Parts: sequence; C-alpha cells; structure tokens
Amino acid sequence: MADWQVPMIEWRQALHRIPECDFNEHKTAAYVAQVLSELGLVVHTGIGGTGVVGVLATGRPGPAVGVRAELDALAMPELAAVPFASTHPGFMHACGHDGHMAMALGAAALLRHDPHLGGTVYFVFQPDEEHGHGAQAMLADGLLERFPMDAMYGMHNMPGLPAGQFATRAGGIMASEDNFVITIRGVGGHASAPHRLIDPLVIGAQIVLALQTIVARNVDPQLPAVVSCTEFNTDGIRNAIPSTVVIKGDTRSYSPAVQALLAERMRALCAGMCAAHGATCEVEYTHEFAPTVNPDSHLAPALAAAQATSSLPVIDQVAPLMGSEDFGLFLTRVPGNFIFIGNGEQSLPLHNARYCFNDDILLTGARYFAEVVRRTPQ
Repeated sequence: MADWQVPMIEWRQALHRIPECDFNEHKTAAYVAQVLSELGLVVHTGIGGTGVVGVLATGRPGPAVGVRAELDALAMPELAAVPFASTHPGFMHACGHDGHMAMALGAAALLRHDPHLGGTVYFVFQPDEEHGHGAQAMLADGLLERFPMDAMYGMHNMPGLPAGQFATRAGGIMASEDNFVITIRGVGGHASAPHRLIDPLVIGAQIVLALQTIVARNVDPQLPAVVSCTEFNTDGIRNAIPSTVVIKGDTRSYSPAVQALLAERMRALCAGMCAAHGATCEVEYTHEFAPTVNPDSHLAPALAAAQATSSLPVIDQVAPLMGSEDFGLFLTRVPGNFIFIGNGEQSLPLHNARYCFNDDILLTGARYFAEVVRRTPQ
C-alpha cells in the first residue's frame, strides 16, 4: 500500500463524518481546502457558494485539465454501523461523494511531484450536486473564465459493478431531469354531495394514469424517456372532497426534443382533462439537470487511463442510465468524459441509509484521475 493511500482513507472517513448539503458544505469545503493547501496547491474558495478549486500549475507546456468531485451529501439519517459514521444528525454520505473527494485529493497527491506533467490541473469541488444547482452556480460565478479548461473529467462509483472496474461510453450516459408540479383546482365540499362539486381528486387520478401514455404513445420507442408521478397531495379531509390537488414528479430523457415533447403533451393532457370536468389547472415544468453526454473526442484518453489503472476489463459501451448527474452541465461548456467505477458487486445501492463507499477502490480511482490528466492531449 502506497504511503499516501493511508491519508486518503483518513480523508475519506473524515469527510464521511461531516456530511453537508444544499450550499451549506462549509466544514467540508474547509477540510478539502486545507488538504489541498497541505499538498502545495493554490486554493480558491467560495466559488458558486461553497465551491473550491485547487490549482496545480506545472509551469511547463501542456493542457489545462479539470478534475471534478462533489462536496455535498444527502439529507437522510445514517444507519451504517461504521466507526466513522455521520456526526451531523439527519445527514449522511449515501452517494459516495466522500470517496469521490478523496480520490480527487489522491490524484492531486500523485501529480504534484510528477516531473513529466505539463500544463495546469484544476481540482474542482462542486457544491449541491444532488439538486442540480451547484454546477450552474460555479459557472455563473466565473469558474471557466477564472480557470479556463481544455477538458474536464468526472467519476461516480457504481454499486453492483465489480470493485475497481471502469465503465463509460461516447454519447449519452446519464439522463436529463425535469420536474413538474400540476395544480388542479375544483370545487370542494361535503363528501355526501359530490354532484354539487367538481372533484379534483378524481381528475388527478385520471391525469396520473394519462401521463403514462405520453411515453407509450407519443415518444419514439427508440428514444429513452420516463415520466414519474411521485407525490399526490390534497386539501381534503376524510368527509370532505378537496378543492385542490397537487401532483408532483419528474421526467427523464436525453434530447431537447423529447424534453419539449414531454412538457407539451403534459400541459395538453392536463388542460383537456380539467376542461372536460369543469376544473382548471396550472402546470409548472422546470429543467433541473442537463443530460450527461460524453463527446467522442475525449473517450480515447478516458479508456486508455482506465485500462492503465485497473486489472479488470473496461466497459466501453456501458448502457445509459436514466439517473441524472450535474456534471452534464459542465460538458455543455467543456469537452471531457464521465466514467463509472465499480463499488463492488455486493455493495448496497446509492441513496440507501446503510450504503458506504468502498475504500478499496480509492487507489484505483485516484490513479485513474491522475492518468487521464496525463493522457489528455493539448
């Protein structure tokens, strides 16, 4: 085990103890900034709120390459029985961002004394990835103007994939996420006299079912899309039909055309059903995550780096996922690649209260980040 792997495990477990989210990653950002500073990098803080950038400038010719990790955790209580469990009640690193940060810090430790490295490496630690707002906040705060990059790389651990195995692809790898809020307004009243009322609950139930026909009957079957209703709330009580129903949910897709189609059909279905029953409605439809689309141009260095750092075969055509990742917004501005690293076949799923990042893959992940930086062409 390399000498610097021990502090990398310590970094990961220390970060696991102090989970934070929603642009409140103050302790996490301070810890990351301290480690970067101790490694000899120039550190910039407060970018896009709590974002941190560590700069490794070699002074030799070469590309400017970004390595990105996420600062935030999840607002959920931890049930994992580990000695380094969360000390912030109601918060935990259930997605492995603690491990991603430790791997990026490990890459900085590997690269800082590399006599053959040229160019500049920017280690970007992003706030609020889980809600899809952190990348935009950093970009709006001048991230790329202050730290211009020729390429940018991101990574996420993948439970179910053998520990240390890499998987990526050219093209779409993770979907967009759009959120919707449908508010149906009827006429509520006593449950014994429904004939005098306009029942928004019945209308809402019909809308939930009708929304499933958008993907089944309006979207090209060869194009991935998902419409999910996840909340159904009313202002009624046991013996009173409600006046208002609110349906919330999200959609997933890979193309702007499909995103637009989902929004258009949703509005039309809701308006038509409400009009048929004499009710009214409003549909709020917002774009939260851009799709993560890997350009062809930077697949080769990512695959070469993965092959050089893992003993397992690299999956170069991994199936796209319908989950979303805020790194996709960076890829609309800078070319690069997003890759998965296996967290172990027996790993609990992400966002599980007992999930824990696999420390055995820290070295492989750090070496990958260092190697992809070295292999990025100018």
